[in-house]
Amino acid sequence: METRLPPGSSFGKVIRRLAAAGFTLSETTYAPGLQVPRHAHEYAFFYTVLEGGYTETFGRTTLTPKPFALVLHPAGEVHSHHCREGGGRCFNIDLEPRWIERVREYSPIPERATDLEGGLLSWLAIRLYRELQEDDPVSPLSIEGVATEILAETSRRLAGLTERRSPRWLQQARDLLHERFADPLTLEEIAGAVGVHPVHLARVFRRRYRCTLGDYVRQLRVNFACHRLSFSHDPLLEIALAAGFSDQSQFCRTFRRLTGMTPGEFRATSGASSSPR
Repeated sequence: METRLPPGSSFGKVIRRLAAAGFTLSETTYAPGLQVPRHAHEYAFFYTVLEGGYTETFGRTTLTPKPFALVLHPAGEVHSHHCREGGGRCFNIDLEPRWIERVREYSPIPERATDLEGGLLSWLAIRLYRELQEDDPVSPLSIEGVATEILAETSRRLAGLTERRSPRWLQQARDLLHERFADPLTLEEIAGAVGVHPVHLARVFRRRYRCTLGDYVRQLRVNFACHRLSFSHDPLLEIALAAGFSDQSQFCRTFRRLTGMTPGEFRATSGASSSPR
């Protein structure tokens, strides 16, 4: 019989844990090459990869989430995972059943682990991760607020997954943004690449992803920057330019607006100076 893990528990090394308002937040490091056996979790949970990564296996399906994408696991799902050679570090959010019931009021809950990708969910997760670092008297209030935003956005994403599949050109446009987020793309250039009118692209993209193409690109750039801040000591200007920002000032303003903290604050709390155990 597979092991069932209670909230905030892991086969890795839990370095921080905080329970508040029906949510258990935890940060876990995993040793390089660690093979985690088949197991399940008592509660449904989200996780996002902060550094490194691993491949999950459940049934005949495998999942390799990108850094700062948010993955939802239903309660009781049996799975295993294998860490990469560099190890990994993850942020986890366990949910009491009452919160899952709230989501179920608005959208179906998947039976398998679901990669909700990035965008808005990524920087909401980063804001919640900051509360795990802060852990002050107002953290429970903030945790409940940000976690509720995550659940609301998750409900919208899950509801969208049950609707008619997006047109192929829209997926191609999204893939182009992921591949070239650091480039100075124009709406006309993206629309021309996928063969649709720019106005139609902008309208359908906003309806499907609930943000403009510009907002989506900013989120991708900040996600990239978070990854570099987490595992490197590269200068902020170098990271800003690599992410596609025109200068460090623009980078810092955008980063703070999306995450609630400065790049320096994020680096200080993300453990960039430490390596996974």
